[in-house]
Amino acid sequence: MAFRDIIGQDRAVNILLKTIQRERIPSSYLFAGESGIGKKLTAVNLAKALNCLTREQGGSTRPELQDNGLRLASYDCCDACPSCRKIESGIHPDVMTLAPEGGQIRIEEIRAIDEVLSLTAFEGKYKIVIVDDADSMNSYAANAFLKTLEEPPDNSLILLISANPDKLPDTIRSRCSRINFAPLSHEACRTVIENMLVRKSESSIHRKNKKERVKKKKSEEEMGEIAPLPDSPALSLLARLSMGRPGIAASGDLIEEREWFLKLLTDMLNAEKDGWTSRDDMERWFDFLIIILRDMAVMKITGDEMSLINCDMKEYIKKLSNSVELTDIIKDYQIFNLLKGYFIFHVNKSLTWNYTGSVLRKTMVDFYA
Repeated sequence: MAFRDIIGQDRAVNILLKTIQRERIPSSYLFAGESGIGKKLTAVNLAKALNCLTREQGGSTRPELQDNGLRLASYDCCDACPSCRKIESGIHPDVMTLAPEGGQIRIEEIRAIDEVLSLTAFEGKYKIVIVDDADSMNSYAANAFLKTLEEPPDNSLILLISANPDKLPDTIRSRCSRINFAPLSHEACRTVIENMLVRKSESSIHRKNKKERVKKKKSEEEMGEIAPLPDSPALSLLARLSMGRPGIAASGDLIEEREWFLKLLTDMLNAEKDGWTSRDDMERWFDFLIIILRDMAVMKITGDEMSLINCDMKEYIKKLSNSVELTDIIKDYQIFNLLKGYFIFHVNKSLTWNYTGSVLRKTMVDFYA
């Protein structure tokens, strides 16, 4: 992929292409925005564009990208040269990607970054480090990383990716050029999800071919072993449930997760024991709860079934919203949206379960009686 293939993040892409055009690359970027909206994909393509061999040689021929009269196409990567292919595969010697292990980025990983950046670029023009989930740095790692940001080596670039940038220390945020990424529109999200599923299906076929060492075209029976792509209504539902975050839809089964949410909701209203196995579970569950409350309010105010996110559950949403007053729906939405914002402080799971259940039982007692 290249910048031209990134869907729904035109503003961020144009900012980056302009910095390449003007040769004013900062020493560090902070890519901020919700999970699954293309931050890491953009970071990888920035690394490809900066180290692209074809672009450096001036031999690029790409579709035009227009922005206020600027012709930015020649500053995109070719996506075909050895450098681009190595970065795409994660084996380029001058590009390092770091992700948390065990939920944290520790000081040892930061020291590894320092070691990588201290070396002269081996193949490319820039030494680049991509730090995914940068907000997971513990305090020791963050303090060590600050020195790296204050004294960056020449021709180096650090790309921090974070869905919770407020968890990063102010001293780190202030030293990075920040680019905000927004959730995608419904149509853009649907297109990205479809593209992802097509590539995933093609990759599955390729792996099966390689494993079985089959050179001939696969038979209809063999092709049937690969999961079919969702139809148009199912793709539309996935796009709605992902809330503009196609990476979320591609990484798991949102329909199955919603069934899990509804089961735990019933358990909670029946005062069952805490059903979340982790804080990640808790956050995912609250995402679905807020969507359900949103749909209840929409149904109560407009009655428009086409505006529902859970459009395939319109009868359930209608019955649920009819049993609750609009003021209670809005009040609960505000309470739980505020509560979700406190999750960055590692709230207690059991206490959160009990509190949430007590609030919802008051609101939904008639429906679940």
